[in-house]
Amino acid sequence: MTTPIQDTILSQLAGLPAGKSIDPMSVAKALQPERWQRLLGHIRTDAVELAKEGKIVILRHNKPANPEKFRGVYRLRLPMEGDPTSFPDDVEDGADDVADVAED
Repeated sequence: MTTPIQDTILSQLAGLPAGKSIDPMSVAKALQPERWQRLLGHIRTDAVELAKEGKIVILRHNKPANPEKFRGVYRLRLPMEGDPTSFPDDVEDGADDVADVAED
């Protein structure tokens, strides 16, 4: 059983050519054009769930990201041959984390 957010993610991705991705903001605006910002956290949660199920891939810097550890701006796309199915225990986007530590 999927949620309306998950249905919207999957339907938007289904209409794209292979390898193309969507911005979570487009999902939010499709569901609530006037107050779309309120949905972004819910979209992230549902996207993570879909990624864990292998239905979508979360991208950071146009590369598949660990759905349990990614941070920051992301995009969504359907899985492609060659995408990783598991991720090492390393911290995602290590370069971003170094910058975050330096700011602290």
